[in-house]
Amino acid sequence: MLIEINPKNPQMRHIRKVVDILKNGGIIAYPTDTVYGIGCDLFNKKAIQRIYQIKQASKSQPFSFICSDLKDISRYAKVSNYAYKTMRRLLPGPYTFILEGSRLVPEIMLTRRKTAGIRVPDHVICLALVRELGNPIISTSAKRPDDTILDDPFLIHDALGSRIDVVVDGGAVSGEPSSVISLIGDAPEILRKGLGDTSLFE
Repeated sequence: MLIEINPKNPQMRHIRKVVDILKNGGIIAYPTDTVYGIGCDLFNKKAIQRIYQIKQASKSQPFSFICSDLKDISRYAKVSNYAYKTMRRLLPGPYTFILEGSRLVPEIMLTRRKTAGIRVPDHVICLALVRELGNPIISTSAKRPDDTILDDPFLIHDALGSRIDVVVDGGAVSGEPSSVISLIGDAPEILRKGLGDTSLFE
């Protein structure tokens, strides 16, 4: 199923329809400020396992998840003063921050070091979905098995349509992944340079 949602002013009836699918254990593809993501409810283990199968990914590499804002992040991660100030400057935006997960985060979403990748994208649709759902959504880039990024909703629908429940068409996205910054400990570490400016950490 393909649902077109206005990326500037999302129609709430469509947002609620997609959130109902998430609440029922569904998997969605949706736009972010970087690439199209594949996601599900953070607290639905069966749906998370389905995403691992679709992505043919190793469970030793947990997916990131999307929070609605900084206050929301502080529920799901341990945030130092430095991390808070840094994220306040840069979010919402094209960054994935690695933080120590809180007890609320399911075990399957944490690395062995109990860390998690957390995003607050600068995109109205995915933030509206998270707010309406009431908790984070898994975020992993929509790709073919050969690692080609699928940055068009129709391509995603053709490639993955039978294995996911809905593709949200929110128009064009940049197609470039987020910058990944670890904020564990006192010294920030750039793990991947992507769309977000990393000069602050160099």
